[in-house]
Amino acid sequence: MATTKTTTLTFRIEPGLKEAVRTAAEQEHRSIANMIEIMIRDYCAKTGVAIAEPKLSGKSSRK
Repeated sequence: MATTKTTTLTFRIEPGLKEAVRTAAEQEHRSIANMIEIMIRDYCAKTGVAIAEPKLSGKSSRK
């Protein structure tokens, strides 16, 4: 199975903002990390910022 590499992003936010993200994630049945990723992707799409798609690692599945 092909996998992609991930990287860590660490930042500080106000407690109220964190709680709002946690609530939004819960409503969407997502983790906080996944909710942040979705928010970033939505913002980039809205503002025209291109996101480089990750290169897949692993063996190709030739038959």
